Amino acid sequence: MWPPVPGEQRPMMHFDFQVGDLEAAVAEAVERGATPVPDPLHPHVRTLLDPAGHPFCLCYDGERMPVA
Repeated sequence: MWPPVPGEQRPMMHFDFQVGDLEAAVAEAVERGATPVPDPLHPHVRTLLDPAGHPFCLCYDGERMPVA
């Protein structure tokens, strides 16, 4: 997802946070400066970048995603 860029440091750590309301958690993270990264392959996970560009994931902690 993040290919190496010559001359730039690669992310050294990645955090996954389990949340009960995935979309609300994404909205709060974006409100605080995160940027979503498209990832259509993982419906229970949202990948974001913090303001410094470090990746982290918000993961739905339930057994099934709620149906809207």
